[in-house]
Amino acid sequence: MIARRGAAFGFAAWLAWGCASDPSTPTSTPAPVTASKRGQQLTTATISDPKTFNPILVTDSASGMALGDLFEALVRMNPKTTETEPQLAERWEYNADGTVCTFYLRKDVRWHDGKPFTARDVAFTYKAIFDDRVPNSTKHVLTIDGKPIKVEAIDDFTVRFQLPRPFAPLLNSISTEIVPEHILGESLANGTFAQQWGIDTPPEKLIGTGPYRMAQYVPAQYVRFKRNPDYWKRDDSGQPLPYLEEQTLLIVPNQDTLFLKFRAGQTDIHQPRPEEIADLQRDSQQLNITVREIGIDTGTQFVVFNRSPKHYEREGKRDPQLTWFTDKHFLQGLAHAIDKQSMTVNCFSGYGVPAVADISPENKLFHNPNLADYSYNLDEARRVLAEGGYALKDGVLRDRDGNAIEFSLYTNSGNQLREQMSAILKEDWTKLGMKVNYRPLDFPALVEKIDTTFDWDAILIGFTGGIEPHNGANMLRSSGNLHMWNPNQTTPATDWEKTIDTLVEEGSRELDIEKRRRVYWKIQEILHIELPMIQTVRQRMFVAVKNYVQNYEPYVWGVYRPERIRIAE
Repeated sequence: MIARRGAAFGFAAWLAWGCASDPSTPTSTPAPVTASKRGQQLTTATISDPKTFNPILVTDSASGMALGDLFEALVRMNPKTTETEPQLAERWEYNADGTVCTFYLRKDVRWHDGKPFTARDVAFTYKAIFDDRVPNSTKHVLTIDGKPIKVEAIDDFTVRFQLPRPFAPLLNSISTEIVPEHILGESLANGTFAQQWGIDTPPEKLIGTGPYRMAQYVPAQYVRFKRNPDYWKRDDSGQPLPYLEEQTLLIVPNQDTLFLKFRAGQTDIHQPRPEEIADLQRDSQQLNITVREIGIDTGTQFVVFNRSPKHYEREGKRDPQLTWFTDKHFLQGLAHAIDKQSMTVNCFSGYGVPAVADISPENKLFHNPNLADYSYNLDEARRVLAEGGYALKDGVLRDRDGNAIEFSLYTNSGNQLREQMSAILKEDWTKLGMKVNYRPLDFPALVEKIDTTFDWDAILIGFTGGIEPHNGANMLRSSGNLHMWNPNQTTPATDWEKTIDTLVEEGSRELDIEKRRRVYWKIQEILHIELPMIQTVRQRMFVAVKNYVQNYEPYVWGVYRPERIRIAE
C-alpha cells in the first residue's frame, strides 16, 4: 500500500526499519504484470507479515502498511507541507481557553458495508483507546496530567473533545484511524476488543472508510486490495477517487528480495538501501524508472547506554559500569571517537549526513540547528576522558579505580546496516583502549533485554520520527517505559531528567508556537550535553519508481494525495 500511516513513536518502530522476516519462509507471488496487461493496478512490497488487522493495536510498520488505505482518521498530516488537514472531520474549532475542541464531521462518508459514518464511531474509537483492556500507544500520548481526554458525540456529525487543560499537540496526535461501533461495539463491552480483527480475520469482515478494501491475505505471500467504489473523495473535476482499481502488497523474506523484485519488474515502487542507489541510477533508462532523493531520514540511529540500577546494583554492590554510563566525560569521549564520515561512506555508500540532534532536520519547526556536533577527534576524546579520571595503562583504558573499561554492544541481527555501523563503533572505541564486545541478537531476545531483564550494556538502535515531538513523551519522560536508558522511574534519577520532565509538560501546554519551539530546542540541547543517546548518521532517503506510475509525490513524511496515483495507459 502507498499511503503511510502516522507511525507511533514507539518501541516496535525502532526495529522495524531494515528488519527482515525469517529468510527460510517460502514465498510464492502473483505473476508479474506486463505493460500491456497493467491497467490501473500497482504492486509494492514489504519484508514482514502484518501482526494485526486492528488499527487501534498497530505497533509495527507491516501492519501499518496493510491497513493504511482501509481506515481513516479525523485529520491527517499533509506530507508536503506538514500541516494538519481535514479528513473525516471537515473542520474544527477551539473554545476561548483551549480546553474544548469541536470537530464537525463529513456527512457523505460510509463504512465499507454501507452503514453511515457518524460521531458515535469517533466517540467509540476513543473509548476503546482509553480502555485499560486495550493495549495501544495512543492512550499514553493523549493522557494529560494523568487524565484521559473526554470524547463526546454531540449529534450525528459533531464531536467534542474535552481536555483537562490546553493541550498543544492535540491535532498532531489524533491520527489514529476511526473504527466502526456497529461492528466492534459488542467486543469492547465484553472485553474482547483486543482479540478482534486478528490476521486470521476474513478480509471482507474488515470494515473501514478508506479508499480501498482488503480482498485477500495469504501469509508470507501477499495482501491484495480492491478499490472502494463508494469512497467519499472526488478529484477536482468531480471524478471518483481513487484512480487505481487494485493494489498488491507482496511479502518477501528480506531486503535483497525487495531489490531483486523491483529490478525484475515485479514491483512498481521501491525505497532503496544506500548500496542500491548507484545501481538503480546507472540502469534507470533500461529499467524505465526514475530515482528521486526525497530528503533526510526523519528518524534517528543512536547508541544508548544502560543506566538502570536494576542491572548494575546486585547484592548491595554497584557495578562500575553504572558509573561510566552516567558520566558525561565517558560519554562525550565516546562521542568524539565516532568516525561519522567513515560510517557514511562505508555503511551508507556516501548517502548520509551526521546526526546531531534527536529531532531530524526535516522537522524544520522543532529541530534545533544550533547544536555543534561532537567532531571526530581522538586527541579530544582522550583529553575529555582524562578529565574524568580515565587513563591508558599498558594499552588498556581504566577508570579512576583501576577498572578496565569493557562493555558489550548489542543490535538486532539481520539488520545489515546496523551490523556494519556496530563494527565501525567497535573499531573506533577500541582505539581508545577499551574493549567492546559486539553481540548481535535476534529481535525477540533484544526486546526482552530492553524491557524485561534490563541485562544489557549498550545498544545501537533507532527511533522513527514524527512531526509532533510530544509523541515522543514516553521516551523523554523519566517515568516512561520507552525511556530506555533507565525506564519507569518513580522520581527522576537526575536533575537533568527532572528538567526534561518539566519541559515536556511545558511543551504540551504552550500554545504559542515560537515559545513551544524553544522548549523543544532546550530539550534537544540537554540531551546533546548529557548524551543518554549518542547520535550517529542519518540516511539520505531515495525512492525509485516506474515511469508509468503517475501522480506519485513522495516526501519523507509520506506520499502526497496517494488516492490520485494512476498508471499510464
